[in-house]
Amino acid sequence: MSESSPSFFSRIFLAWIAFFRTLFDPQFAAGVVELGRTALPSSEPRLGPHHEAQRESRPLDSQGRSPQAHSGEPARAPDDGPKPPEAAPQPVVLREATPDAACQLLAVLQREGRFVDFVMESLDAADDADVGAAARVVHDGCRKAIAEHIDIESIRSEQEGETITLEQGFDASRVRVTGRVTGEAPFTGTLSHKGWRVRRVTLPSMSKDHDATVLTPAEVEL
Repeated sequence: MSESSPSFFSRIFLAWIAFFRTLFDPQFAAGVVELGRTALPSSEPRLGPHHEAQRESRPLDSQGRSPQAHSGEPARAPDDGPKPPEAAPQPVVLREATPDAACQLLAVLQREGRFVDFVMESLDAADDADVGAAARVVHDGCRKAIAEHIDIESIRSEQEGETITLEQGFDASRVRVTGRVTGEAPFTGTLSHKGWRVRRVTLPSMSKDHDATVLTPAEVEL
């Protein structure tokens, strides 16, 4: 039997001596405590740097769990590397209005209701009676022109003043919400304007050489 493995009777003698030295010798007792800390096995054996590196490189199990998941240790955040650049916002495509169509409409309103004459005239010196009489003529002529060339209908079928509810996903380009707007749809409120939309436009055809910018020709009386 080697010296590192004393016999049974030798261990009894050592235990007897150690018992009394531990009881009456404080320094010897402190040595026994330190020996117990280093010699007794802990719940998890200490690993060297080489074993620590091996534990870090362990693959995931069949359920995709890391070794930390088994041991109860908090999982480390994965290294995602550099993030890809964010996609640039798509440019807004703007549509240009056709000047000829706008000039045609003004020409029709001028011809039927003298609309351009009315808005270009200064009303500073005119009294309310004259303005009212002129507005009636312009109104009748413009109403006739619009009814002839433009088909207009209301956006909402309810009567103005009714309480309506705008469900989630309503078309904000057709219904404008005013007042104290908070949160998200559905919104319940009073219909203050039914809105208008154009169903069809039928403006007169123009010849190739027609100058659409001339709303109405100048007149010379001889």
